[in-house]
Amino acid sequence: MAEGLDYAGSGVDIDLEGNAVGALVGALSRSVRKPGMPGAPVDLPGGFGGLVEFGDNYLALATDGVGSKLSIATKLGQWAGVGIDCMAMNVNDLLCVGAEPIAFVDYIAVPKPDPEIHAALGASLAEACKRARVTLAGGETASLPGIVTELDLSGTALGWLPKGAEITGANLKEGDILIGLPSSGVHSNGYSLVRNVVSHCGADWNDTAPFSVDENRIERFSEGDVTLGEIFLNPTRIYCDPVVDLIQDGPCASSAIHAICHVTGGGLSNLLRLHDSLGWHISDPLPVLPEFDWIQKNGNVDDREMYRTFNMGCGMILAVDSSVAHTVCEWLSEKMDGCSIIGTVVDNGRKVTHSNPDVIFEHY
Repeated sequence: MAEGLDYAGSGVDIDLEGNAVGALVGALSRSVRKPGMPGAPVDLPGGFGGLVEFGDNYLALATDGVGSKLSIATKLGQWAGVGIDCMAMNVNDLLCVGAEPIAFVDYIAVPKPDPEIHAALGASLAEACKRARVTLAGGETASLPGIVTELDLSGTALGWLPKGAEITGANLKEGDILIGLPSSGVHSNGYSLVRNVVSHCGADWNDTAPFSVDENRIERFSEGDVTLGEIFLNPTRIYCDPVVDLIQDGPCASSAIHAICHVTGGGLSNLLRLHDSLGWHISDPLPVLPEFDWIQKNGNVDDREMYRTFNMGCGMILAVDSSVAHTVCEWLSEKMDGCSIIGTVVDNGRKVTHSNPDVIFEHY
């Protein structure tokens, strides 16, 4: 393949999306809730979740969907993981502000109701609630023939934290240590590019994966060899356990946790959302999962595009004070295999740099 594929050419332009979101936010009016009132907005850098006042606490809210990963689920008729994906994309964002997720509501839009599919989605959401340790507090199903052609799933998560316990990146300093938490796979970002690569190379979701994969990482839905469909429908990892426990009862004061980044759309450039001037250097990245190597090879995707589109094996990054870094990393490793120190916070003029010199980001 002479010309490489990229996310924008597959239909998703991250820069354009950022500009559109900026335009939307710029057009919004301020809340009618005044400071000190329940529901009054709290300024928060990063945008991983929104905070509002609620007495001595803050409530945290995040909303997101599964995206075009649902197209693969539709083709294969496999729904067991998509409720987990929807939950993960929301509760993982709440963790980034230091909140404990406590409740969730879902929204399902379909061209036509199907009791069997809805039952499978219900089971998936029930499993997601167990993993995230939250209550499913309600939801909505809309039948929209002529508007939607395939099932769409999104949701909103609610969390809480005491006032003064928010994690915003404001306490970041040069020399803070970055700890990477491994992903379970592609998670729920970059699927327009994934589907484009599969189409261009002539692969099929039912094909046996043409690379070695640790079956303990994959949640199987068929017998025999692991398929591409199973790999790319593998559910997004939910990080409530161990991150909530780390914040509330971990081996260090929560004030030593200076920032948390959910590595979603935008890849490593998400780190730039956490501070206005400091930068980030990834010196010892987590191992790249084999599905990312397969995507890159078959789509002829360059290194920078891969690290801007996908998590590349690292789904969440914690920045902690250097004095507690090894203790925190050991504690996390006891609860989740594969956690490791991956880099440092640096004073480099607000850039993300990497052991791969081609991977550099100066804007989100």
